[in-house]
Amino acid sequence: MSQPSGTHAIGLDIGGTNIRGAVVADDGTLLAEVSERTPETSDGTTMTKILLGITQQLHADHPEVSAIGVGAAGIVEWPTGLIRWAPNNSYRDWRVRDELEAATGLPATVDNDANVAALAEARLGADRLREMVFLTVGTGVGGGLVLGGVVYRGPSGLGGELGHIVVAPDGPVCGCGNRGCLEAVASGTALTRMGREAAEADPDGTIARIAREEQGGHVTGQTVTRATELGDPTALDLFARLGRWLGIGIASLANIFEIEAVIIGGGLVTTGDLLLEPARAGYLEHAYAREARPVVPVRAGTFGTDAGVVGAGLLGLEHAHDGDVHSR
Repeated sequence: MSQPSGTHAIGLDIGGTNIRGAVVADDGTLLAEVSERTPETSDGTTMTKILLGITQQLHADHPEVSAIGVGAAGIVEWPTGLIRWAPNNSYRDWRVRDELEAATGLPATVDNDANVAALAEARLGADRLREMVFLTVGTGVGGGLVLGGVVYRGPSGLGGELGHIVVAPDGPVCGCGNRGCLEAVASGTALTRMGREAAEADPDGTIARIAREEQGGHVTGQTVTRATELGDPTALDLFARLGRWLGIGIASLANIFEIEAVIIGGGLVTTGDLLLEPARAGYLEHAYAREARPVVPVRAGTFGTDAGVVGAGLLGLEHAHDGDVHSR
């Protein structure tokens, strides 16, 4: 297992909704942070400008940083740092690692955003886990596998697309173009879609009213969450459905791998048991051979929404002087 080769790195976490940057210490402490909204025009050129702006701002205040680590939504070649494609962003064939290294002079390492979040939870989470499934539930559903203490990427970094296992073949269209992916039924995007459908079906209901009075008529996942706080049964039912789908996906993964835990991260995990309880129930409903195989815990991650940026920093530190990663 690689060990951090420096003490501070810049971690960049690129999601479908937000781009975060931080100076990360090797114990996971965040020393400085910058955040921007992900632009609708999220092509490589636009995104590189944003990343360089964040990096330069952080580096100016912390010149001691020794590396850059990037976690990005999408299909990321390992170890080249080429991002081939992303379901919820516009960048395609984006050589982000090369561009960052050329502009900053610092070694950069790039991986899928869920992989780097899994790295943070496995290395520095409440339990040091060697066999783990990590699912990040936000705009989409990302996934990271830690097997034998190492993040599983496959031969060229294209493995571990856990959010795109198909759980409902006749279900809604996913951002990737397929139908019924876990992401299509158990993400923040799915919650927004279900919330809009509920508001259209009941214009006088709580979800529609909150959207009109507080959010300019726009229904989002936050609208549904707000409605649950008011005890709205429709909103509570939407979370129950969302969580159950997540649990079905968890059961499929836990049935394949012998793991120690399933860790949930991403923005929706802040809703706590509203999401996790139906997820656990859905997992139990579909777990294989419960009398012979243990049902593992499903719990929120230690780092919450910070897992991506912490893991990106750790990734940069672990590979700052790795010749295999940074050779041309």
